[in-house]
Amino acid sequence: MGDPLRQDEHEPFDIPDVLPLLPVRDLVVFPAQVVPLFVSREISLAAVEQALAKERLVFVVAQRDASEETPQAPQSVYGLGTCCLILRQRKLPDGRIKVLVQGLVKATLEEVVEQQPCTRARLRKIHELPFNAQQAQGEAALEAEALGRSVKTHLEKLIATGRGISPEQLLVLSGVQDPGRLADLCASSMQLKPQEAQEILELLDPVARLRRIHERLARESQLLAMQARLQSQAKEEISKTQREYYLREQLRQIQHELGERDEKAEMVAELRKKMDARGLPAHVAEEAGKELRRLEAMSLDSAEAAVLRSHLEWICELPWNKRTEEKLDLTEARRILDEDHHGLTKVKERMLEVLGVRKLKPDGRSPILLFLGPPGVGKTSLARSIARAMGRSYARISLGGVRDEAEIRGHRRTYVGALPGRILQGIKQAATMNPVFVLDEVDKLGSDVRGDPSSALLEVLDPEQNHAFRDHYLNLDFDLSQVFFIATANTLDGIPHALRDRMEIVELSGYSEEEKLAIAGKHLLPKQRDEHGLSADQIELPDATLKEVIASYTREAGVRELTRELAAVCRKVALQIAEGTTQKARLEPRDLQKLLGISRFEAQSTELEEIVGAATGLAWTPWGGDILRVEVTAMRAGRAKGLILTGQLGAVMQESAQAALSYIRSRAAGWGVAADFFDQHDLHLHVPAGAIPKDGPSAGATMAAALASLLTGRPCRRRVAMTGEITLRGRILAVGGVREKLLAAARAGVETVCIPQSNARELAELPASLQRKLEIVTISTLDDLFARVLLGGAPAPRVAVATAG
Repeated sequence: MGDPLRQDEHEPFDIPDVLPLLPVRDLVVFPAQVVPLFVSREISLAAVEQALAKERLVFVVAQRDASEETPQAPQSVYGLGTCCLILRQRKLPDGRIKVLVQGLVKATLEEVVEQQPCTRARLRKIHELPFNAQQAQGEAALEAEALGRSVKTHLEKLIATGRGISPEQLLVLSGVQDPGRLADLCASSMQLKPQEAQEILELLDPVARLRRIHERLARESQLLAMQARLQSQAKEEISKTQREYYLREQLRQIQHELGERDEKAEMVAELRKKMDARGLPAHVAEEAGKELRRLEAMSLDSAEAAVLRSHLEWICELPWNKRTEEKLDLTEARRILDEDHHGLTKVKERMLEVLGVRKLKPDGRSPILLFLGPPGVGKTSLARSIARAMGRSYARISLGGVRDEAEIRGHRRTYVGALPGRILQGIKQAATMNPVFVLDEVDKLGSDVRGDPSSALLEVLDPEQNHAFRDHYLNLDFDLSQVFFIATANTLDGIPHALRDRMEIVELSGYSEEEKLAIAGKHLLPKQRDEHGLSADQIELPDATLKEVIASYTREAGVRELTRELAAVCRKVALQIAEGTTQKARLEPRDLQKLLGISRFEAQSTELEEIVGAATGLAWTPWGGDILRVEVTAMRAGRAKGLILTGQLGAVMQESAQAALSYIRSRAAGWGVAADFFDQHDLHLHVPAGAIPKDGPSAGATMAAALASLLTGRPCRRRVAMTGEITLRGRILAVGGVREKLLAAARAGVETVCIPQSNARELAELPASLQRKLEIVTISTLDDLFARVLLGGAPAPRVAVATAG
């Protein structure tokens, strides 16, 4: 075929080697193309003015970066462009110039010879030799002719679809036989991206350029065919839907005229209306549509129809896409939490941290919390306040005594009376996808042959799984990842480790008397007045009276019993006002016995008398702390031969008593105890309240103190309590529940408490009022404990012995 490129000395125009350079954005001009250009940049305006002043010729080249306002040649423009003739120009009112240019010949940018007032570049013009099919050999000529015919065929298809070029343009192209010219004319008529058009412009082989145009047109034809097929399918679906609607409407009108009532049709129509209004997710809508079509084909009298209807109604009633907009005002949230609850500083700070994170990352996962604490400290009410502070809906289910896994995951629809599990029931009650959801009493879950509910909760409380929670009844994935789960429990003992690992534990300890006084005055008493129809003027309880109620009529970690006692007071006063015997009541401490009866607890429950062989300990229970009295006596050896333990002591507590005795026996000789004392005497250790089971290692220090008091004859100091696990070497180890135990000591009138040195770090978190009320001593060995607890001077060698019988 020969070299298709050469410098042609015979040009239709006398094009100089140096021309003004006009950079354009988002456009590539091909030879023989006529295109309007809008010129507004100063450097471009100068290039047009200079061209108009001379040969009306300009070198048009595309910018590499369309966003660049002041392109610098040659680095900012492509190396190949088109020499163009300015056919006409017109100035616009906004200062721009509209020019109509015609591409003449391709040229390469050799060098920039001038930058001001406009860019002038030296060019090398490129002319293509006309393609001669007769001179071309073999396959090359056949390929060129085949490409030309195929391109024209594709253009005819595009015109038929209303896309591509106009029929007039196709008429012009039909007479073009040269592949290079045909490629340029097609490229100028197609909607090409600037980079793609530049690549075609830079293809100097005319057959290769036409091949690229053919590939582009073939792909466009395929896309249009696919688009037409999709539109046809959509049109068929719309027509089918319209036809079904028209037929149903006709059927309804016919039944109306005949006075007939199609219950099934009405039910199906109602369900379909609910499904459309709910805006179900795609996978749910697909499944619900299948169920609805099955229901239409059934008789309403069949049992399966009732199951399907119930299933569809549940699908329609769940809030698949409804979410409550959160309130992320931290100041308002703090105010609400402080208004609803007194104290609980650490818990409130944790909730504000949650809101702070949600404010910075609204689409983040909600934490899963476990409120751990004794009854009556406000776990459930705190969760309700959190929902109010966040502006979310509130849902609560009680898990106490639940033994069936289906209570969590739902019953399968094959069972009679099947229902979704309590999780989805709570979501339906909340009517939103992102409520605050309380799982109450999670430590009281049971298990039996019907499954383990705590294992079912693992999926609910796992952030990696609960985005696709599948209830057995619903049998559809439901997203629980936006739910703020809060579980409550009194103790960790009843919670399996795997379930405990899913939750962040937030401890709520018991209240001190000062905190209870503030809670009673700010929250409990006003609430009870409202519930009993009393005003603040009709009943008044001074702080001294409230303190007496707290100290003499309640003994608890929370405020539940205190609430009941205040309710009793309000009832008595309400009765007196209703009978007309009084109009206003100001109750003093002396009036309480008349209203509430004799006091249930002594103000100071620790024994005032200092007794040899008795010590006061502290215990933790799921309901808060409590006082533990330990008594030891010795008697002449009988059949028991050793240590007798009574008071329903658990295995761990019995081992602590044996460890305490072993340590005391190792020190007895130094205290002047006779060598044969333990051979001649039995020891009896008793913990009162024998009907209550007791266990745990923290009573070891108390048992050792009671034994030491017995053997040395020195009583323990009154109003001194202690706690701590012991070793055979006399070391005192850390224990749990220190805060609850200290609160119990304060309630019982204890003045000094000995705790293990290892628990000293917990003192920083105690209320200041509690630290002022108690003298808290840290000890690390039993010798330190004895020095602090036992009265008297040197250990006495005598031992008080109780004679058996």
